[in-house]
Amino acid sequence: MLFKAKLSAPVTRPRAFVSILLLTTGFHVGNLLAQGSGGEPLYNGIRLPAKWPVSNLNPASQEPMAVPYLKTPPKVIPIDVGRQLFVDDFLIEQTDLTRTFHSAKKFEGNPVFKAETPSEIEPHGVCYLGHGGVFYDPVDQLIKMWYSAGELDGALAYATSRDGFSWKRPDLGLPAGGNLLLPYGGRTRGDHAGGDNGLWLDTLATNPGERLKFLTERDANDPHWLAVSADGRSWSAPVPAGLAADYCSFFYNPFRKVWVFSIKRDGPRGRTRYYAESPEFLTPQVFDRSVFWVGADRLDKPDPRIGDAAQLYSLSAVAYESILLGAFQIHLGPKNDICELGGFPKFTEIKLGFSRDGFHWHRPDRRAFIEATRRDGDWDRAYVHTTTGVCLVVGDTLYFPYCAYSGIGPDGRRGMYSGGSIGLAMLRRDGFASMEASSGKGQLTTRLVSFKGAHLFVNVDTVRSGELRVEVIDRQGKVVAPFTAENCVPVSVDSTIHEVTWRGAPDLKALAGQPVRFRFHLKNGDLYAFWVSPEKSGASHGYVGAGGPGFESTVDTQGSAAYRAAKAVTRN
Repeated sequence: MLFKAKLSAPVTRPRAFVSILLLTTGFHVGNLLAQGSGGEPLYNGIRLPAKWPVSNLNPASQEPMAVPYLKTPPKVIPIDVGRQLFVDDFLIEQTDLTRTFHSAKKFEGNPVFKAETPSEIEPHGVCYLGHGGVFYDPVDQLIKMWYSAGELDGALAYATSRDGFSWKRPDLGLPAGGNLLLPYGGRTRGDHAGGDNGLWLDTLATNPGERLKFLTERDANDPHWLAVSADGRSWSAPVPAGLAADYCSFFYNPFRKVWVFSIKRDGPRGRTRYYAESPEFLTPQVFDRSVFWVGADRLDKPDPRIGDAAQLYSLSAVAYESILLGAFQIHLGPKNDICELGGFPKFTEIKLGFSRDGFHWHRPDRRAFIEATRRDGDWDRAYVHTTTGVCLVVGDTLYFPYCAYSGIGPDGRRGMYSGGSIGLAMLRRDGFASMEASSGKGQLTTRLVSFKGAHLFVNVDTVRSGELRVEVIDRQGKVVAPFTAENCVPVSVDSTIHEVTWRGAPDLKALAGQPVRFRFHLKNGDLYAFWVSPEKSGASHGYVGAGGPGFESTVDTQGSAAYRAAKAVTRN
């Protein structure tokens, strides 16, 4: 599925116009003007407002979230962290290319994981991620999954896989039995699972006893609880996070080294998300610090067959290369009582958002990234969920585990929360958006950027009689010899990691630390990302979601070596 938008050079607007625009969206203009006024500087040149997090957004507003750094980008953008993606205009000064957004493609053999054990089959035939967790563990070289067994808020169960397609349920030898880590029963004593059951495998943890982070709750009248563990077999004493609605989640923002809690609360427009952060995961009553964050807006259109206003059911996120990738679970109805009466699941599906400051979300494509089929009898008819961790990086491909419901239990009885299974959807690496030479050829010029590395890499597809050439331009707009388009070795490949080189220069080391622009000359192709690496391997030193084969953590320090490791587990 594709969505295309024609781009042009950004238009400069008077400050008064911007003020009026932001006030109508519920964003106070002071938050925009505070950029560069003494707040925390980020890795990408963005400076946060002095007061953080932003606390004056309007939960009643139906306008899309204003994104300050797209209105006033840094004068020079450091690009040392991660692959640089074209999901917005942050990096672009001028272009006549067309931006195309891409949706994930579901694996034809789905579901890859469904109810099989007695604890899963009874009573509703459910293997439920919500939010669960799917991560690659470099210690054991396995993809690990934590999920709820048997029902929506069932026991906490555990499974492993080499490739993400074939799964094993290890016998853990614990009191809960089989592959169950915690039986169902609330978190009041710290030895039971409950609702939410969000897990995070923290490969960056300095304390091995805190590699697993856990969030759960019993019901709306009981606090959510936080706990940590080395492996899920035993847990720390639970810490109360605070009261909130069900289905809260969390993620780690490594760009700022804070844990972010995505808190579900009802507001004037139904289900929405509130934001709280802390450098320590085990922070008592952290939910009490929350501020309104984001909800569905007027661009989230109702399903015409249902008619209910869209709501934001959940928001999970993960650091991917140089951005935060947000999985927005949009609720399209019907109301629970209607679904219960009819015996079918409610409709939710996954849409994407992108953030460069960790709080403000740019959501340019409102089509479903992973959609519900809406066909009776399909395993993923409705109630599509993402997972904690969001995506895995496997060579050239991103894997998106997701959960969905058929509404039909093992005995054929129908129910709103019956028949839950888990599948995979795939996307080209960095493939959220590409810049396309739709008219045959075109150019893209970046804003001023700076880097410490020496090797320019691209993710590009120019195999359809196309080519890519790159030139470097200085602050004054002059081409820097020998880094000209004429000296550039033409790139005619379909590759998610390819080094760009120039005749007469071994690398870009001579330009390190100098503000420059890259101008990409593209013919009959698609450009997905670029980055400057310190190594010939092309390691981006950005973040790779929930990890993947060949990576030693969730940071890409391996480059091309990770691709070779992924081939051993990739299905043809």
